[in-house]
Order: sequence, then structure tokens, then C-alpha cells
Amino acid sequence: MRIALAQINTTVGDFEDNRRRMVAFAQRALAEHADLVVFPELALCGYPPRDLIERQDFVRRAESELLRLAQALPPLPAWVGSVQRSEASQGKSVADIAALIEGGKLKLTYAKALLPFYDVFDESRYFEPGNATATHLVGGECVGMTICEDIWNDKNFWKRQFYTRDPVEETVRAGASVLVNIAASPYSCGKIGLRREMLRAIARERGIPVVYVNLVGGNDSLVFDGSSCALNARGEVCAQACSFEEDLVIFDTDCATSSMHSQPGSEIESVFKALVLGVRDYMHKCGFDKAIVGLSGGIDSSVVAAIAAQALGREKVWGISMPGPFTSEASITDAKQLAANLGICFRAIPVTSIYESYLSALDPVFSGLARDATEENIQARVRGNILMALSNKYGALVLSTGNKSELAVGYCTLYGDMAGGLAVIGDVPKTMVYELARHINAAAGDGPIPKACLDKPPSAELRPGQTDQDTLPPYEVLDTILRAFIEESLSAEEIVSRYSLDPETVRQTLRLVSRAEYKRQQAAPTLKVTVKAFGIGRRFPIAQRFIL
Repeated sequence: MRIALAQINTTVGDFEDNRRRMVAFAQRALAEHADLVVFPELALCGYPPRDLIERQDFVRRAESELLRLAQALPPLPAWVGSVQRSEASQGKSVADIAALIEGGKLKLTYAKALLPFYDVFDESRYFEPGNATATHLVGGECVGMTICEDIWNDKNFWKRQFYTRDPVEETVRAGASVLVNIAASPYSCGKIGLRREMLRAIARERGIPVVYVNLVGGNDSLVFDGSSCALNARGEVCAQACSFEEDLVIFDTDCATSSMHSQPGSEIESVFKALVLGVRDYMHKCGFDKAIVGLSGGIDSSVVAAIAAQALGREKVWGISMPGPFTSEASITDAKQLAANLGICFRAIPVTSIYESYLSALDPVFSGLARDATEENIQARVRGNILMALSNKYGALVLSTGNKSELAVGYCTLYGDMAGGLAVIGDVPKTMVYELARHINAAAGDGPIPKACLDKPPSAELRPGQTDQDTLPPYEVLDTILRAFIEESLSAEEIVSRYSLDPETVRQTLRLVSRAEYKRQQAAPTLKVTVKAFGIGRRFPIAQRFIL
């Protein structure tokens, strides 16, 4: 049997475009002599629909569009992810389903059994879990359907299970000779490899082929890498779709042929591709076609500008330099050189006179008080105002340039450098920012990011001779602490013991993280690339005294 893995990029609520994509991919699958085409989880309505699920008109539209899709698809059986009203007499009124379409009709539906409730997932808030298996015969094979989380509870792979049920085991017991999983599994570092190992373990343990079809594209903070694949009963990958782009691959259950498409060569390349895709789709799906980046001449804004240029095209990106009273000539030169190397529009708007007018206006109120971070933050906020003014005037989206390390400890200014519509590297630790910069330069040959941006000590340049390390530990130390605390949930004592770090440095860092919660909850949406990002997947109270 030949199964087509249709890895598509959908938009939440854009039923018409999503339907058109599915029809086009099904026609391609038919031309490739496929016996079955499979689409990702919630492909018809888009993922994640969140509270749209609570709108009855949204669910009714999804049901009607599914019937329209059934009439429009070519004569080829298709599994389609969508939502529909639940058949359960109690509980939630909506189910996350896979629908089998054949001969212009809905032949079978399967409701997702396991509903994740951790990190960015909150599906038990919306959906009623299914309690039945779904299998059907195609080309002499008994195809068993599961949806995303249904395969993430294998007792043979995980040390601890979240759920009492194992839909994989249930589906195989029901007679499945091929296991299919449709998914909307977002990207994070290391996840592509983890998924593949999990699928390999399932195929080997159950002794059947496994077909995995994942969503691709960016939706809000989440980036879906695709990386759809199919494995034979020995756990060998026989079909592999590209990562971070739409793709169609054919899996022959006899493994007579293989369809192996290219994959990123390293994890840092995956992060870069995820950020590029996230920016491109966020801009496109929110209706923006131009981006503005404040260029400081530092590493963070350089990386963001390079990502934006790759995502949107150089003619769609404006780099704005805003030199102030403490900006070095080298920083101005580096910003201008970066823009020239990338081929993006460059404008310089000095802010010293504006900053001085603020100080003059505030002098009567601040009389007798020493200058401190207040005056430093005024500079950042002046720059934020300028960027937002350009955004309003030209209909362009401001991309904020702060990294995860800064955001974690509050080394950022509300309504200043935090201003913007999307935090491109807000989930990228500072040390990884440098890795990204080196990858960007290596991929481009001669490298758009000036060497000086990589070599000079990081500085906000808000006072004479300022460097980040005047206030923060070295970034190698800081990022170790932050990763252990945010991503591994280790306590101060555990971090000190595991990494042999200074106890006071660790405690002071964790105090900074706690105190900056109110800033982070006002930050722009952040593209998620690590296992635990600031945003919808990390829900801490602002007013609390546990970590102080």
C-alpha cells in the first residue's frame, strides 16, 4: 500500500485556504498513485484554535467545511484532522477528530483519546476524549488511527506515563497492521530526534509500520517543524518529509521504494529554520508585509535582522539605528555595515536631543535625586516610541530583539527595548544567540554579521563604559543557571550542587527571575524553540514570595 504523508501549513480559522491546500495535496497524492492520503491534526480548522473552540459557530463551520471538503477531494481515501461536536452524553461538547473521507462521504471518525494538559497544551480545557479505536481496510492493510498525544504514552519508552490508557496498544489489539498518527507537535530543541526514537521504539515493539504526519508552519508563538516520517516494522525510516516546509512524501508499506527528503544538518540549523518560519508565518498570517528592527550594532539585533531578511526578503525589512549620548561610533558603523551586508533599508534617527528634552522636563521633579537606571530607561523608551511611530505610519511590525537571558532576569525595559509585536529571539539564550550568529555567517559564506558584533563585550550603551557583565554573571554561567531553573525546574540548592556554582550567584539570579515576572507577562509573543519558553506554557504568579 502507498500512503501519502501530506505535511501542510494551515492558518487557524482560514477554512477556505486550508481546504484548498488539502485538495491540492490530495491531487498530488493521487498523481503519485497513493492508495491513501493523510493530513495533520486539526488541519481543516488550524491548530491551535484555543478558545475559538468555545464558539458554536466555529465548530458548526468546521463541520460544514468537512462536508465540503469531502465533495472536493479527488477519488482517494483521506484521513483529515478537524473538530466536531462530541457524541458523548456528558463532558465537553467538542472532540478533536480524525475523519476518514472516501467516495465523497464521511466513512468513519476517531476522537483523540489522550488530551495533553502540560506546557503549551491545554486540550482537556476544550475537548472530550474519545474512548474507541478506529481501523479500516485499505489496499489489504488494516490501518489504525491515532492522534498526536495518543502515541506519547508508551510504557516501553517512557519511564513515567501521564495516562492510564495506551491507545497504541488498544489500536494494535484491534487488528491494526499499520499505525497512523496525525499530529500538531510544535518544535523545540531536540524534539525531532526524540520523536523519531519514540516512533522507532513503537514500530519495533509492536512489529508494525508507523506513519507519522505532523503539521508544519508558525501559529502565534508555536512553530511546527513537520518532519513527518514513516518507519517499517524494524523501526527503519523509509519515508522522511522535509523539516520546516510543506512537503508530500509517499510511504510504500512494502518498502520497495523510499522517499527521503533533506533534514537540517545540526540543531542550531533547526533553531534558525524554526525562527525564520515563525517570523514569516506570524507576519503573513497577521497581515503584515514589512518588518522594523532597531539596530544597535550588537549581536541580538544583528541576528534578528538576519532572520527577518531571510524570512521576508531584504526589501521588506527596515533597520533603524537610534544613536544616543553613549552610543559608540563603532556601534553605529557595525549597524550600518550589517544593513549593507543584508541589503536591507537603513535609517539613522539620533535620539540625544529627544532624551535631553525628557531630562529637562523632568528636572523639576527629579531635583536633588541622583541619576540612576531611570535615566537609562528613558533612552530605551525614546527608542521604543520611535520604532512604534514608524510602525504606525508605515504599517510595519516591530520585531523586538531581546534574548531569553535578558528577559529572564529583567535586564530589559518595559515599553522600551521590549516594544514590538513579536519577540523573535525571546526564547533564545544569549549563548545560543552567538551560535546562531556563527551559523548565519557560515551559511552565507562571507557572513553578513560583522565580526566586531561577535567579538565586543555585550552592552546596552545606556551609560559610559557600560557592559552587561557589570550587572549580570558571565552569560555562560547565567544561561546554565537559567536552563536548570526554567527548563529543568531545579532548586537553587540542586543547581549549586550539580554545576558547582557560587550559591549567592545562583540565589541572586533566581531572585531576579522571580521579580521580572511582571515584565515577561507584558512582553510580545515569543517564538518557542526551547522545551520551556516564557509565555502560555509557563504560568507563574506575579505576586508571590516563594522565590525571592
